[in-house]
Amino acid sequence: MDRIAPASAEEFLGGLRDQRVLITAGGSGIGFAIASTLSALGASVAICDIAQPLLDEANASIGPALATIADVSSEADVDRMFGEVSDRLGGLDALINNAGIAGPTGGVDEITVEDWRRCIDVCLTGQFLCARRATPMLKAAGGGSIVNMSSAAGRHGYAYRSPYSAAKFGVVGFTQSLAKELGPDKIRVNAILPGIVEGPRIDNVISSRARQLGISHEEMTERYLKNVSLRRMVSPYDVATMVAFLLSDAGVNISGQSLGVDGNVETL
Repeated sequence: MDRIAPASAEEFLGGLRDQRVLITAGGSGIGFAIASTLSALGASVAICDIAQPLLDEANASIGPALATIADVSSEADVDRMFGEVSDRLGGLDALINNAGIAGPTGGVDEITVEDWRRCIDVCLTGQFLCARRATPMLKAAGGGSIVNMSSAAGRHGYAYRSPYSAAKFGVVGFTQSLAKELGPDKIRVNAILPGIVEGPRIDNVISSRARQLGISHEEMTERYLKNVSLRRMVSPYDVATMVAFLLSDAGVNISGQSLGVDGNVETL
């Protein structure tokens, strides 16, 4: 059977218009790329972040329906945020659990307990806190989608970044568990595993590792990219288009999956 090409991106990614979507850490990087992409495709987006200037910039450029300060590791912040989402959007069709931090760089005998806990709290517990509040709203909407941001470090062990890798492996398990639990309620749950995403965060990670090894930032970058089959970093918008696909009608039967957007990271 011949297939007829869609007339537009919106037709190909049908079902996004008027979706009510919350994106955590939506003020910069991957989160901002997701918010701006979904907004351009007709979704009604709400974002949170921990820095008001980032929210101000997002307000100026994409005008989200809601932009609020929230630390996803704080139960009180998350509860307040979901109250605001309910008031402003009137419900929820999708949650993008994007918030995370890089965590410390160092050997397991060098990392402090405080730094370990902070990384796990933001990267993993924060996703739980948001999912537990989003789930009743998604059920009330008759179904929807949760996208949890993991990492290539959730597929490969990551020496000297053990808190981050442990959290991101946890995200994959959390995702698969929720997909089974929430599938009967027509809620799809998937994880995205970005690789080396261009931007300030990876620059800081590379700089920290380069200092540890006593080499230049440029040499450390080259070492990172040698482990990527396509030999390049990915853009935040590469991740954003995958999110759009998963939320659209085209992704209606995709759930419980861990999808790499990484140029094929072979090892870390």
